[in-house]
Amino acid sequence: MRRAVLDATLDLLHRDGLNGVAVADVAAAAGVHETSIYRRWGKKENLIVEALLDEAEELIPIPDTGTLRDDLTAYATSLTTYLMSPIGTAFDRALAALGDDPASVHTRSQYWQARTARSTSIVTRAIERGEIADVDPLRVIQMLVAPLHFRVVMTHEPLTPDLPAQVVDIVLNGLKGGPEVAGSK
Repeated sequence: MRRAVLDATLDLLHRDGLNGVAVADVAAAAGVHETSIYRRWGKKENLIVEALLDEAEELIPIPDTGTLRDDLTAYATSLTTYLMSPIGTAFDRALAALGDDPASVHTRSQYWQARTARSTSIVTRAIERGEIADVDPLRVIQMLVAPLHFRVVMTHEPLTPDLPAQVVDIVLNGLKGGPEVAGSK
């Protein structure tokens, strides 16, 4: 049942966008009762977040290449590709536009906590390998993804193929990192 409901939710999201998803339509498409959906997910927003997190597992995998630079670049590249898709752009903007009421705060927190819980493993592995000093993995991931989300949500600037590597260089080398930081060649 869970798989059928999540697949139906994703189909509707891709076809009709975030505002086009109704629990009644998901239930009909999945062949389940609406009450089953409400019993499991509580509300539509929880269902949408879980469906998008499920999709993100596939579209934005957590790489393990053996090096921090390659892992961060692969992760940022996958995220960029997702954010450039219509559903990725729409979801990012809708998540940012959620209000500050308790339900919206919970939905937004739920999504970001789930995503960062997995993505911080990239940094944790690098620390364990002795590749970098003991740093806060969450801060590293936030510094990596913030410029990408900023362009989608705030400035509506395009995400270019070279942007992930440029951001990785700045994160890893800092502003005094030397020629690699110039990355805007």
